[in-house]
Amino acid sequence: MDMRIGHSTTPPVTAVARVGALLREWRAARRWSQLDLALDAGISTRHLSCVETGKATPSRELLARLADALDMPLRERNALLVAAGYAAHYPETSLDTPALAQVRRAIEFILQQQEPYPAFVLNRRWDVLMANRAAARVNRLVMEGRTSAHANMIRQIFDPADLRPAVVNWEDVAGDLIRHLHDEVAANPNDHAARALLEEALAYPDVPSRWRRRELGTVPAPLLTTVLRSGERQLHFFSTITTFGTSRDVTVDELHIESCFPVDDATAELCRALANEDTGA
Repeated sequence: MDMRIGHSTTPPVTAVARVGALLREWRAARRWSQLDLALDAGISTRHLSCVETGKATPSRELLARLADALDMPLRERNALLVAAGYAAHYPETSLDTPALAQVRRAIEFILQQQEPYPAFVLNRRWDVLMANRAAARVNRLVMEGRTSAHANMIRQIFDPADLRPAVVNWEDVAGDLIRHLHDEVAANPNDHAARALLEEALAYPDVPSRWRRRELGTVPAPLLTTVLRSGERQLHFFSTITTFGTSRDVTVDELHIESCFPVDDATAELCRALANEDTGA
């Protein structure tokens, strides 16, 4: 059965050229030569060269092998298939639909289990899709009762009118986020949303100019502590990230859950006290 879009068995020349451009972009992002990719995908360098130059039309199976070798996210795999004239393979389902009910239930369970400490669900653009009550309590405390103007963690941290003044070690936290954004843009060359978000973050006031350049070869600290202030009190948290490693859906593939844990007893006690106030205990 022909799985291509439309009736032609050969995609237009422009589509074939687009496939080659995508593969070259991804090879550059991975810093791979044609030989590196060909060996990892189990094909000849000549065949790969023909695909990249548009002299050969890749099959779906070959595109899958190349995508596996390049470790492409599901969204980018779909883009590669569509560029070659095939239908997208991976669905992108809203988290609110019945199809993802089990996933949402698992996420809600993780958020609930994290109480009385904060936890957030974020997508690839760092939009906060869900959060537990502890996250709302801590945010309300350090924001002095104000509500964040943004539903995006990058904007919250970088906007001087939002959460930024409450972050004691702002340069450490914001610098780590910028590093992740630079890595995301480099690893996913077609993610224009990530590139736009990076430029937006860099445009906020008093952002160090050195952050405009990606620092290659730097090793991030094994544990980043976020220090928040509320009046004279400080809260110290470190975070862990949970992802769905076997997803076959674009939405789930791009989700990650950030769980915050107290670094010291004072932070733990304050979080418990906030929870008791919230429940009237």
